[in-house]
Amino acid sequence: MILDPEPTTPLPSPAARLRRVLEGPGIAVVPGCHDALGARLIAAAGFPAAFLSGYAVSAARLGLPDAGLVSYREMLDSGREVCAATAIPVIGDADTGFGNPVNVRRTVAGYHGAGFACVMIEDQVFPKRCGFAQGLEVAPRDEALTRLRAALEARDAIRRAGSDLLVIGRTDSRAAVGLEEALWRAEAFADLGADIVYFEAPAGTAEMEALQRVVRGVPTMLAQVEKPGRVYLTPKQAEAIGYRVLLLGVTLLNAVIKAQKDVLAAIAANGHAGAERLMPFDELYATVGFDAYYAMERRYAE
Repeated sequence: MILDPEPTTPLPSPAARLRRVLEGPGIAVVPGCHDALGARLIAAAGFPAAFLSGYAVSAARLGLPDAGLVSYREMLDSGREVCAATAIPVIGDADTGFGNPVNVRRTVAGYHGAGFACVMIEDQVFPKRCGFAQGLEVAPRDEALTRLRAALEARDAIRRAGSDLLVIGRTDSRAAVGLEEALWRAEAFADLGADIVYFEAPAGTAEMEALQRVVRGVPTMLAQVEKPGRVYLTPKQAEAIGYRVLLLGVTLLNAVIKAQKDVLAAIAANGHAGAERLMPFDELYATVGFDAYYAMERRYAE
């Protein structure tokens, strides 16, 4: 629930807000989050959109790795909280759609109802796992295309009903099979009607440029992961290649885990966290929303 004053004019739909981001100047840098406070911090920092990461939700909510263990219901519940907490559009990680094509349609409809602007569907086998995990496999071509087709048909039904939603088609086949297969699937996803195409784990800028050639006219997304051996581009470099979205899916999760480990180690060693590791208490109160709460409380006391 957003406690800020209500807007004087109705906001465009989440999908419409994301379309404006995609159609605007420059590349959209989109950090990933795992909770409502993270989404609010992303918005407060001036980013145009947020991403609810399945990797991050699995880690933060369940304490488990991104190996197909987080469920549709857990992602949906997290999504409702995140989307309700911020006015910026949120992209939802829907993994493989949590089952067969009928499950995919239910997932897309559910994510739309939760307030997401966009849903990402990938071509891994079910249950899926992190794109850098061992044992990565993708579904056969026909299954992958059928899965995405089901997502796009659910999207089209939403649009016919007068609402809107975007769908990202993601392929993990570069790591699982090879470059040629990844490019084939990326092109096929664009031809099917995906609103955004995401080719996971390109090995270098030449492969990133090849993606732009096969999906001309469809926005593309690049995920940046702070991992040794990965090409890490600045937003300007990614934009020059042709990307419209630069995703930082697990950066905030990484920072949160490191900060918690550092503080816990300091408490264990010294009996206290150390002021240099913490924000001032008044800033903590304001960040979690007490100032906005008090303002609203005063409004109803008048």
